[in-house]
Amino acid sequence: MAAAAGPRLSGRAAAAAMRGLLGVCLRGAPAPAPAAASLSCSARGFCTAAGAAPDMKSYLWERYREAKRGTEDLVPSIMSNLLNPDAIFSNNETSLSDIEIYGFDYDYTLVFYSKHLHTLIFNAARDLLINEHRYPAEIRSYEYDPNFAIRGLHYDVHRAILMKIDAFHYIQLGTVYRGLSVVPDEEVIEMYEGSHVPLEQMSDFYGKSSQGNTMKQFMDIFSLPEMTLLSCVNEYFLKNNLDYEPVHLYKDVKDSIRDVHTKGIMYRAIEADIEKYICYAEQTRAVLAKLADHGKKMFLITNSPSSFVDKGMRYIVGKDWRDLFDVVIVQAEKPNFFNDRRRPFRKVTERGVLLWDKIHKLEKGQIYKQGNLYEFLKLTGWRGSRVLYFGDHIYSDLADLTLKHGWRTGAIIPELRSEIKIMNTEQYIQTMTWLQTLTGLLEQMQIHRDDTSQMILQEWKKERKEMREMTKNFFNSQFGSLFRTDQNPTYFLRRLSRFADIYMASLSCLLSYDLSHTFYPRRTPLQHELPAWSDRPTAGNFRIPFTQGVAQAK
Repeated sequence: MAAAAGPRLSGRAAAAAMRGLLGVCLRGAPAPAPAAASLSCSARGFCTAAGAAPDMKSYLWERYREAKRGTEDLVPSIMSNLLNPDAIFSNNETSLSDIEIYGFDYDYTLVFYSKHLHTLIFNAARDLLINEHRYPAEIRSYEYDPNFAIRGLHYDVHRAILMKIDAFHYIQLGTVYRGLSVVPDEEVIEMYEGSHVPLEQMSDFYGKSSQGNTMKQFMDIFSLPEMTLLSCVNEYFLKNNLDYEPVHLYKDVKDSIRDVHTKGIMYRAIEADIEKYICYAEQTRAVLAKLADHGKKMFLITNSPSSFVDKGMRYIVGKDWRDLFDVVIVQAEKPNFFNDRRRPFRKVTERGVLLWDKIHKLEKGQIYKQGNLYEFLKLTGWRGSRVLYFGDHIYSDLADLTLKHGWRTGAIIPELRSEIKIMNTEQYIQTMTWLQTLTGLLEQMQIHRDDTSQMILQEWKKERKEMREMTKNFFNSQFGSLFRTDQNPTYFLRRLSRFADIYMASLSCLLSYDLSHTFYPRRTPLQHELPAWSDRPTAGNFRIPFTQGVAQAK
């Protein structure tokens, strides 16, 4: 098959092309029929002598080779239309022309941190375990590994096991860790009586382990050092054959991580060496300035304290940063801020002193603490339907706003940029193209039940399994992609799709779009639907907005 010419293929078009390619390969020659009384030949020349068994081995391997050649020819077409890491992706149709008010979280939304911060959190929490919870001093030998865990993992509190779960509550085998060692698939299946986790054992609405839920889901970027510390301490106990209660370990690590924040350890360290910990980005100010120039109102709601936010914003935006925001709220205690009507606002002075005055209006240039969303909307007079709020935590920042208040939401997913860059590599595209084609080949050829065919199909299944492991390792050797298990979306992506109207790697992605742009989600064909318009090659030089080459909006 010659390489595709003409219009470049989108990701969907490439998938459709692969389906077409597979169909051609499978229809190219009929399966050998049972032998007749005399010599018979198939259309491709596969001959069998009278009374001989059909030459299924030749037939199946020829189909395999044709499919392989076809996918190799398809790769250049896919490579010509790569995804843009700076694009904004849509789960729900969202028009910026309807948005009058933009809201922001602070940590990992307006400000990004360097790799040094997670090491700081890990070390500080580890030392708290030793000094305040009397854990063995030997755990100090464990250091933070930034490549161990990914966001969105589940932790079985009672079994001390970290794992990746898909959107249907199935455990991805091969991603289950006790300490720093993978748990064999057979042991996982015996432990959970299969690989499915029942709903009553899953984490609660906010990903927490409570009220009988035995699982905790780690959704916060700050939770990466917590997962690693849990795994390291578990590893120490297991290697030294020490009897311990996993529930107590989980609680002690959780409390130590919390204390790194609430006792000000993290805040003081960042303020003392702001250049080491904060990634300075001119684009944060550029985004805020763009919104201000277009007359948009802006507000900030964060759980971080006043002085910490002020120093960080002065560093990344400038000393006049408060002039850009109509309302600034600190120590909001999200998600309680969105649900608890009882907590009033308090004004914070320049020196951090809390005033006792009753708040009748939220004034520009002032900083307020606590409060609640209902009072916020009453004092500002803003309508939730005109608000777009950005945050990095799917539960604490976005879930309640979407489900209860009708706000538009934007998720900041820093991992998205690096994952797209991996997906754009030729090695990944070659691997995934062949993996999908081989899966289709298996699906179509499983009808052949003779021993020879089944032996060949087992070879293909083994190859498919090895390729799945290879695709996992492209992203993270232990847990793979944040967004996918072997074939299904992850539980993390399921929640992202439900609670975020749009998502992107950083706020800077907004600079590529004008403020009347409408984000349209791709119509993904259901399993029982034929490929839709989005599956067809694009016409002329038209490029879909999420591919590379989007012109920067002015």
